[in-house]
Amino acid sequence: MAKKKSSNRQKSSEGKVEAGKEYPGRLPILALKNVVVFPHLVMPVHVSREKSLNAIRAIGSDDKLIGVLTQKSESIEEPNADDMYRTGTICLILRELKLPEGGARVLIQGLSRYRVSKFTKNDKYLKADIVAYPEEKQESSVEVIALMRGVAELFNEYVQLSRGLPQEVIVAANNVTEPGMLADMVAANIQVDLSTRQSILDIFPVRERLELVTTVLTKEIQLLNMTNKIQSQVQEEVSKSQREYFLREQMKAIKNELGETDEREQELEKYRDRIDAAKMPKDVRDKTIGELERLTRMHSESAEAGVIRTYLDTLCDLPWAVESEDNIDIREARRILDEDHYGLDEIKLRLLEFLGVLKMRGGDIKGPILCLVGPPGVGKTSLGKSVARALGRRFVRMSLGGIRDEAEIRGHRRTYVGALPGRIIQGIRNAQTRNPVFVLDEIDKVGADFRGDPSSALLEALDPEQNFSFSDHYLEIPFDLSKVLFIATANILDTVPPALRDRMEVIQLPGYTEYEKLRIAREYLLPRQMENHGLKSIHFMITNAAIRKTILNYTREAGLRNLERELAKICRKVALRVAEGAKRKIKISKDDIEEFLGVRRFEFEHERRKAEVGVVTSLFWTAAGGDIGMIEAALMPGTGNLLLTGKLGDVMRESCKAALTWAKSNADELGIDVKKFKSYDLHIHFPAGAIPKDGPSAGITIATAIMSLMTGKPANPSIGMTGEISLKGKVLPIGGLKEKLLASKRSGLKTIILPKANELDLVEVPDEIKSGMNLVFVERIEDALPYVFSSKKKRGLVSETVKPKAKSATGSKKIAKTKGRSPKTAKPAKVRSTGKSRSQSPKRKRAPKKSLK
Repeated sequence: MAKKKSSNRQKSSEGKVEAGKEYPGRLPILALKNVVVFPHLVMPVHVSREKSLNAIRAIGSDDKLIGVLTQKSESIEEPNADDMYRTGTICLILRELKLPEGGARVLIQGLSRYRVSKFTKNDKYLKADIVAYPEEKQESSVEVIALMRGVAELFNEYVQLSRGLPQEVIVAANNVTEPGMLADMVAANIQVDLSTRQSILDIFPVRERLELVTTVLTKEIQLLNMTNKIQSQVQEEVSKSQREYFLREQMKAIKNELGETDEREQELEKYRDRIDAAKMPKDVRDKTIGELERLTRMHSESAEAGVIRTYLDTLCDLPWAVESEDNIDIREARRILDEDHYGLDEIKLRLLEFLGVLKMRGGDIKGPILCLVGPPGVGKTSLGKSVARALGRRFVRMSLGGIRDEAEIRGHRRTYVGALPGRIIQGIRNAQTRNPVFVLDEIDKVGADFRGDPSSALLEALDPEQNFSFSDHYLEIPFDLSKVLFIATANILDTVPPALRDRMEVIQLPGYTEYEKLRIAREYLLPRQMENHGLKSIHFMITNAAIRKTILNYTREAGLRNLERELAKICRKVALRVAEGAKRKIKISKDDIEEFLGVRRFEFEHERRKAEVGVVTSLFWTAAGGDIGMIEAALMPGTGNLLLTGKLGDVMRESCKAALTWAKSNADELGIDVKKFKSYDLHIHFPAGAIPKDGPSAGITIATAIMSLMTGKPANPSIGMTGEISLKGKVLPIGGLKEKLLASKRSGLKTIILPKANELDLVEVPDEIKSGMNLVFVERIEDALPYVFSSKKKRGLVSETVKPKAKSATGSKKIAKTKGRSPKTAKPAKVRSTGKSRSQSPKRKRAPKKSLK
């Protein structure tokens, strides 16, 4: 560097600024984007803004000096004073080249740092008053020399690591003797952000500037070391993969030239493509890739290789990311449900509510699992199909009847030979979508033994808070079942564990009425069977009376399966006649049914049975719906033992004992000779002895049968009874009221005696069932006796007072009776008639005391 000859600088013939003149106090300002110009450095600058061009034109021809400042943000096109840093560099314009497209290319050399004191007003270009800070040559201290050596060494290491700077900059840096020039040169060549460069330019003391450059260099070297390490690892992995790829391609090319094919390599490549196409979650993909790598290291014919292939096939076939798009149109869903099912209005409404909530939540199912409970053949499974059709989803059905092995639900572990995933995962795999409608059929038939409890395994699948990570023993990885719409079906709920029942919302499906069966047979069953047998309306027709006779005399069920079988039988016989060449259209009336279906199978027993002592009509509830039956009681010489037959359960046996105890404790009031209980054995029989029977609801019927037997009074066979009794003679409520009334309606019973506590349950019974029936509600068993033992009846009700009888020789007390009321209560029994001719309630006037034998 040239020695300072005076306090001023002047321009030499070579274009350099020499000592001779001071820097001017006011300069035009050139604003640069994302560039910091340091003293002693030469660099080209592209100028395109009008104010910047005006600033260059305003420079005098003798002293081409301009002040350079850096913008704080490069997004500003027309910067003002606040948009620029206040410390810059006084630069000398060495060369200017005007460009054809406009603008100029300027070569500048940094001379000295300066700081703006204030900007002067100028509309054409930026201009500011400045204070220059030229660096004076001074003797370097030991500390500055040490800092210079450290900066040079660090810069040398930085250039070697960066691989983006030429080696010549190291030589240039080593030849610099001025500490300030070294700091500025290094700062201009390291890759740092704009604010860091500007902070170095802002420091005027040389020692502080060297310290900051040392700190920045040290940080950048650490970053470069880490970056190079990461790049080296990535490059190594990439190089390894590329090497393996090239080797495989070479092997394929060699084998193709030799005419050989590697089936194993094709198999592995196929698995890789299937894994990529399955779009598995990351943890599942990692496990799948690990299993594939195990397969590559094994012999293709080993047993373990076959197990891994089956496992890989299962994982690749599962719909990890495939979903059916829901098309929830409530009107369309209502139309589909009405089209597929007649009646069941409450059940359809509940399903539509469920679909409405599903639509409002955008397909997010977070609620109880629906459980359809009802007799066989009422349409539980077909309702699930209709829901799937309404949603546009796939339908999957899994029958749980007879399952006793927990592995059927959760799958077998792969350590077992022939292991498979559970039936839930298999159903999802077959559906090829992760959100099907999944019907768990016959959930009440699940059993348990030494192999585990399948119902407990279902708890996780049917719990919305857990099934997002359902664990299958075969997969050993969680699978998301939260998108699946589960619908369970059952005939009864008694065998369903409480924990499983708590996870489901129960919807009861009752049996069909006679009218509903007739409509369903006419609109659904008969057209389907005609199509199945190739028949058309021109071949035959059947009257409604004939269908009704088929329903009443050839089927006895709550559902429709047997009815459809009988209609299929009629269609077969018609098809045979048509195939034989019948010319006329076959018409089937009520009188022709026996010709097609044979002798009638069911009769109304109360119509052809006469009143008998000790025989009473009772109402029953079964899994197949309601039914009626007779309870028979007989006496035989003995010692007062009680004999029960008919395959009874413990609860029904206890009901018989309770009825007998009530009859004994009230013998005097009922006019019964107490000695009969001691000198005779009592036999109570429930016909259809092969069918298991249990429950307390036959208590009132058993007590009435004992009363009839002990008093010798026959019971009215056209009156049905149901109700649990207590030892004090109270009639307690029962369940299955709708099914029992439906059975009574089907059997032709007109008067039904029911517990008073079940009167409110009539709201759930359709008016069609109640129509034409007299429903008598009683609180005590004594309230029912006048109806059962009346000798005449009018509209199903008592119309005659029981006549008094002489006192027996044994001195037993007479039983007090009133017309239609209990001897112990002042209120008459309440009678509810739903027929056209309404029956009157019994009068409150007392009748003379009677003795019933």
